[in-house]
Amino acid sequence: MLPAFKLLALAATLVLFIAVAPGQGSMSVASRVLSPELVELRAGAFRFRASGEFSRDGKPATAPNVTVRIERTLAMMKHQVTAADYRRCIKAQACPMLETDAVASDRPVVGVSWQDAQAYASWLSRETGTHFRLPTDEEWAYAAADRFVDDAMPESVDSSDPGQRMLAIYDREASREKVTEKAPQPIGSFGANDNGLLDMAGNVWEWTSTCFQRSAIGAAGEAATVAYCGIRVVEGRHRTYISDFVRDARAGGCSVGTPPSNLGFRLVRDATPPLHD
Repeated sequence: MLPAFKLLALAATLVLFIAVAPGQGSMSVASRVLSPELVELRAGAFRFRASGEFSRDGKPATAPNVTVRIERTLAMMKHQVTAADYRRCIKAQACPMLETDAVASDRPVVGVSWQDAQAYASWLSRETGTHFRLPTDEEWAYAAADRFVDDAMPESVDSSDPGQRMLAIYDREASREKVTEKAPQPIGSFGANDNGLLDMAGNVWEWTSTCFQRSAIGAAGEAATVAYCGIRVVEGRHRTYISDFVRDARAGGCSVGTPPSNLGFRLVRDATPPLHD
C-alpha cells in the first residue's frame, strides 16, 4: 500500500490532467493562448468583382463581376488582431518586432506586413492547436458583406478612352483621401457590419492571402492569367495591392491608387465542421 503522501500526490496529478485534457476547455494541453472570438458565416454564393488587373486587346479592361461560392462554413475573427495579441507573439519570439509597438493594447495592431501576419497565424495555430490563416480576397469580401466596396469604374466611363479613364481614376482617388481619422481606433469604433464583424472597412486595411494577378482577356472571353505572389491583395475602404514585406504603404509599396492609412489583419479558422447547425 502506498504511503498517504504519495497517494495525495497521485490524486493531484490526476486532477491536473483532467483539468487540461483536450476538449475540456478552450485551451489544449500545451496551449497557453485562448482561441480568438469568431463569427461563423454559412456557406453561400455571391457576386464579386474579381481582383487584379485585366486587359483586352492590350488596353485596360474592367474586372469581371463573377459568381463565387464559399463552400464551407467560414469562421472569421470578430475583430482585427490587437496590439496586445501581437505583443504576446513577440514575447514568445515567434513574431518580428514592430516600429508601431507603442499602439494601445485595445487597438488593432498596425504597421504589419503580410509576412508578419503569416508569422502570427503560424504561432497562434501552434498555441491553440487550431489552424488559423489569412482569408482569401473572396472570403474577405463575403464576410465584409455591406462593407465591401466594388472598385469598378462607372459604366459611363469608356474604358477604351485613356483620357476618360484617367479622369475617373483621379476623381475616385481624390474621394478616397477623405479619411477623417488616420490613427488606429479602439476595437469597435467603426461598428459592426451585417454579419456582426467589427470594423470592416474602417481605417485599418487587412491583408489577404490572395496573390496579385494580371489577366489578358481573349476574343472568346478566356483569360490568360499570371500571378505575382510577392504582391498580395489588401482589403478595406478600397482594394489595393501591396508588396508582402511592406508595413506602411504610405511610405511606399502601394501598387495601385491611394495607399491605406494602416495595415493590419484578422484571421480565419481553417475549414472545419461548423460549431453548430
